[in-house]
Parts: sequence; structure tokens; C-alpha cells
Amino acid sequence: MNASPSEEIVIARAAGERGAESATGLHSAVSTPGVRQHLAILSAFWVYVAFSNVLYANSMQASLAMMPGEIHFFAPWGARLLQHLFLYPALLCCVWASIRVGWQPLWRKVPTQVLLGLAFAVLAAPALALGEHLAGTPEIKPHPMPTGSALFLEFFSRDELPMWLASTTTFLLTYGFGLALIMGFAFYQRLRDAQLRSAALERALSAAHLAALRMQLSPHTLFNLLHTIRGQITWDPAAAQSMVVQLGDLLRRLLTAGEHDFSRLADELQFVRLYLGLQQQRFADRLTVIVPEPDSLPVAWVPSLILQPLVENAVVHGLAGHEGAVTVRVDAVVTDEMLSLRVVNTIAPGKPDGCAGIGLKNVRERLAIQFGERATFSALPGYDNVWIAEVRLPLLRDGPEMPKSS
Repeated sequence: MNASPSEEIVIARAAGERGAESATGLHSAVSTPGVRQHLAILSAFWVYVAFSNVLYANSMQASLAMMPGEIHFFAPWGARLLQHLFLYPALLCCVWASIRVGWQPLWRKVPTQVLLGLAFAVLAAPALALGEHLAGTPEIKPHPMPTGSALFLEFFSRDELPMWLASTTTFLLTYGFGLALIMGFAFYQRLRDAQLRSAALERALSAAHLAALRMQLSPHTLFNLLHTIRGQITWDPAAAQSMVVQLGDLLRRLLTAGEHDFSRLADELQFVRLYLGLQQQRFADRLTVIVPEPDSLPVAWVPSLILQPLVENAVVHGLAGHEGAVTVRVDAVVTDEMLSLRVVNTIAPGKPDGCAGIGLKNVRERLAIQFGERATFSALPGYDNVWIAEVRLPLLRDGPEMPKSS
């Protein structure tokens, strides 16, 4: 049913709003993908950093303990664990802010990103000092433990400033690794989602293409059959009435087959029998049809309506150009797990026609979509004035369940 102009405007406006909502949702998903995944990745990363720093400090302190004199250069493990515990909320806040800020445009966002990293890194040394204070191990310190505001002011003194800068540099690099891990995971998510969307679009495009090809067959076949029945009405009304009944059965099967990508080979050949039976009633004195019996057919599934354009091409081009008899034979043979469907028809001497047309082009396109290079199609003249159209495709013994034709 066609929509009025006002309805089309409403539909277009609704589609535009849905598109805008989809774009907004997609931008939000790209900018902040998977809060839980980010939290899990950052937590695992920070646990690894904490334990690696503790192990490194302990090993280095053990090496120094073997030297003459009592040297306590590295903070104890309890103080370092507290340091990383204090820095964990700061890490989450800075990374969350980094994701919200983004990276485009670079000239504006990069300075902000660097400031966020520095804001996190400068807290490392004060957090360690606080951890040492709370750990309560002043006996290993080479000088008295400062308290109150002196705890933080000491980092700006002449003796502590180099250590503070070294700690800031180390934790700035650590922050960069963590942020790169999060950005890499976000990029992987976007890439995976894009691949899934691309695969879904390809499947939808293939399904739409196949549906369009099947719809292309239906009016083409119906048009030719209606012309056949019209030729019978004037001089044989009874035969025309019988053909109308057969056409109704054929049309029901045509509509049912057009709803599915695959059908049973037996059902496909039953459809072929109906079509060839209609044509044989019109050309009873010229057309001979040979179709295998259902009991002799292999159990297999084939693309729906794949034989219809081949037999139609055989009848139309076989009868064209001469007044002689025409034989149309359909064969189905299985060899090495490959199914061969062959339609052979006689043609006028010296006129090997039938290689081009809508039907044969349709067959090639459908096989390319559904099987790719695993299926082949050929339409060539043979000996003794015959035309051979052959489809070779993988043998499909199992297929989707379909309702039985009535």
C-alpha cells in the first residue's frame, strides 16, 4: 500500500529521529564503553603494579642489607601497599576524567590529558609518606618521622625534591600504561562492535538480495504462464480451466518457496513438474518432458526455485526458432558429495541460444551469494543440437524444517 505525502513526511521524520538517537547512543557507547570492564581492568592492573613494586623494593632492600652498615633506603612493604591503596581512588578518578575528556582535537586535549596524569603522579610520594607514617615503623628511618603539615612540606625540601621528582616520573609512566590499557580495550570493543555490525549488515544485504531475486522470478514466471493459458481459452476452454487450477497450485508453491532460502530437492522437482505440465498442455504435439521420479532422488536441500529459471529457459528457447519437437530432461546426480542439477533441452539446428537472460543471470547471482566459489553454473551447447544448463553445488543433506506443501 502506498503512503500519502503527509504520511511519507511523518515516516521520514521518525526515521531521522531514530537515526539521531542511534548516533547519540553510539557516540555515548564509544566514549564510555563498559564501566564494569574498565573497573575490572584497572583493578587487576593496579594489583599487579602494587605487588610488583613491593617485590622490587623488598628485593632491593635485601641486597642493601648485605652491605656493611645498616641502610634502609626503601620503604617497608606495608607502607607501599598503603601507598597504592591511597592512590587507587585517584587512579580511577583520573582515568574516568581522561575518558570523558577524550583526545580530539589533539592540540586541545593532549595538555589536559598530561595534566591529569601529573595530578595523579604527584600524589605518589605524599601517599608513600603517609603510608610510612601509618605503618608505624620509624625504627628503620634514617631521620625522625615528620608529622602534620611537615609530612608534605618535606617533599619540597632540598633533600627530598629529587626523590619526589623520580617518584612522579615513575608513576606518570605507570599511569600512562594503565590509560593505554584502557584505551586499547576500548578500541578493541569498538573494532569488535564494528565487525559485528558489518557482518550483520552483510547478512541483511545478502538476505535482501536473495529476496529480491526470488521476487524477480515470480512475476516473470507468472507472466509467461498467463500467456500460455490465454492461448488455450479461445479454442479449448476445458483445458484452459484445468490449467488455471494447475496454475493456482503452482502459485501456492511459488509463494511458499519464495519465503525460504532452501527447499527439498523433491519439492523443487515437484514444482518443476507443475510448470512443465502446464507448458506441455499447450505444446502437447511438440514438447516432451522427462523428470526423475521422487523415489529416485537423493535426499538433499537446494536453493529455492533454483531449477525454475533453467526449465523455463529450456522451454522458451527450445521452442523458439523452429517447429520441430523439443525434449526437456531434468537430471539430479550426486558425485563426491557434490550435487549436479542438469537441464537438457533440444534447440533449433544452427541456433545455440539460451545462454543469456534474466533467469540464468539470476541463477548465477544466487549461487554466488549462497555458496561463493563452492558452486558453479554452466550453460553451453552440446552435441546433436542440445543445450545443457548445469548447476553443481555442495550436497546439503540437512536443512531447515519447512511446512509441507498443501
